[in-house]
Amino acid sequence: MSIHSVQALAEQIRTNVGQVIVGKEAMIDKLLIALLTSGHVLLEDVPGTGKTLLAKSLALSISGSFKRVQFTPDLLPSDLSGINFYNQKLGEFEFRQGPLFTNLLLADEINRATPRTQSSLLECMEERQISIDGETHRLQPPFMVIATQNPIEQQGTFPLPEAQLDRFLFKLHMGYPTSEESVRILSRFKGTKPLESLKPVASADAIIEAQRAVSQIEVNEDVLRYIVAIGEHTRTLEEVATGVSPRAMQALMGASQAHAALSGRDFVTPDDVKKLAVPALSHRLVLKSSARVRGDRFAAERIIERVLDSVEVPAERLHS
Repeated sequence: MSIHSVQALAEQIRTNVGQVIVGKEAMIDKLLIALLTSGHVLLEDVPGTGKTLLAKSLALSISGSFKRVQFTPDLLPSDLSGINFYNQKLGEFEFRQGPLFTNLLLADEINRATPRTQSSLLECMEERQISIDGETHRLQPPFMVIATQNPIEQQGTFPLPEAQLDRFLFKLHMGYPTSEESVRILSRFKGTKPLESLKPVASADAIIEAQRAVSQIEVNEDVLRYIVAIGEHTRTLEEVATGVSPRAMQALMGASQAHAALSGRDFVTPDDVKKLAVPALSHRLVLKSSARVRGDRFAAERIIERVLDSVEVPAERLHS
């Protein structure tokens, strides 16, 4: 698949999702970038801002399988992965697949599940496989997890551990719509449910082909060194206990490749990296207690923005 075909495919999905979601074009693009890089997304915001609706709209735009799981404190790992049960008619054990065996999984209010259940997602999100009773089951591509959480209501929740957060390509904030967008939302949903009439516009096979094309987009050495410089700079900051890992740098590189594809280019520029560094890296920082006690939800985002201002951009160096 050519880059222009990837761009056209993304535009079809973007237009289709736009039949339901008003505004949020940048948010839709980031979900498309995650889809094209086999990445996962954590949507964080207050209830009623359209997190679940956005995830469902993307899922229904692709002719793959879709499962939604409401995470609760009593949810068990086997409720996600599936179980081996004894079939009395056959006289043998059979494996019954859980909702993880899908193309797109919506993990609603993921922080309401216990750490034990949250950890059951680690293997499938990173390695695209599930180990059950000593047997490994491969997940069919494409596989993507979109998780949601409410950052305000903390009673009865379990914060996601660093290892879990590191599996997400992006952490995104929906935000409230503008006044004009709110009017359009009320008008669109007045007496209708546009989600029910949404039809797929892309096949799972087309998504896999697009993922392969995106992975071949050129990233020259200057851009690679720029990504590494950003990551290494996060490890030198006083308020940061743990900076971003090599996996985070790989994630930022892959996301930059997909951003280039959406722009119709077969090469990555430093601008691609700068546009995606905040959502790709901020949730991977571990802040020191002095920085956390301030209660600033967006402290990590501001730290990455400062890093971007401090690290020299390759184009600026080359033209100096």
